[in-house]
Amino acid sequence: MVVLVVGGAGYIGSHMVKMLGRAGYQVVTVDNLSSGYREAVTMGELAQVDLADTDALDQVFARYRPQAVLHFASFIQVGESVRHPDKYYRNNLANTLNLLDTMVRHDVKWFVFSSTAAIFGEPRYVPIDESHLREPVNPYGRSKLMVEQVLEDYERAYGIRSVCLRYFNAAGADPEGELGERHDPETHLIPLILQAASGRRDAITVFGRDYDTPDGSCIRDYIHIQDLCRAHILALNWMRERDASGRFNLGNGTGFSVQEVISAVERVTGRSIQVVEGERRAGDPARLIADSTLARRELGWQPEHDRLEDIIADAWRWECRHDWSVRTGA
Repeated sequence: MVVLVVGGAGYIGSHMVKMLGRAGYQVVTVDNLSSGYREAVTMGELAQVDLADTDALDQVFARYRPQAVLHFASFIQVGESVRHPDKYYRNNLANTLNLLDTMVRHDVKWFVFSSTAAIFGEPRYVPIDESHLREPVNPYGRSKLMVEQVLEDYERAYGIRSVCLRYFNAAGADPEGELGERHDPETHLIPLILQAASGRRDAITVFGRDYDTPDGSCIRDYIHIQDLCRAHILALNWMRERDASGRFNLGNGTGFSVQEVISAVERVTGRSIQVVEGERRAGDPARLIADSTLARRELGWQPEHDRLEDIIADAWRWECRHDWSVRTGA
């Protein structure tokens, strides 16, 4: 089976490409390399194409004849989406329409979409299940929700089946140390703390200590990148076997506070983390925790790397391997 992985040179996409290749799929990566890395594509072929270039997309589909598309090529920074909503609607929505229209022209019917917990907005209850109201509070979340709505219309009109996987906090790295998180700039908590541990960053800022949580810092649900990628393969198989579409929340169902993550990093690395106290950030909920019951029941998905220390250990191995100022032997 030929699977097109759009955004396959990025963090999640590159892990997905490797897992698909190991599982025997013929993998083709489509990426414009604006934020991804050519060397991160370790399996299959790479077509350096921008989703805005529909002629180039047509050529890729005509050449490789994919049966399914997995889509990871979105901008993901919430704050940037507020400052530059045009950038987010153009890439996350309009470019996805280009991709879907290409699928229609080439009669490709299977689509797995990288969605987000940001579609729910401020949680009314936790853990968050699929029936929670969808009230995104920023352009990033709105752009993802719009794609989910577009997919419902494309299914009715063109027969495209889709699975939308709403991630909470993807974290960790390839256990073999070959791939990891390389955002520029980095905005995710665990790699930021690890950069403070390795000396690439002076300190980590905790934004708010007055939330209604046991230690006053925000609580988030972290899911290992390997578990996340396995869910995509299960979703692809489920969609084809059922000839149906689905929407699933993905998380471990356990939340960890910012302070708990900092303490876990100190235990794993054996290094002290310098902490700077900051003000709350607008729109940061106190708790974001997933209810993944539906994914477990329907997809047969079960997290295998749900210990916070294991997630951090794999990310630390990547940080050590790719920062030569760290002399840990990892």
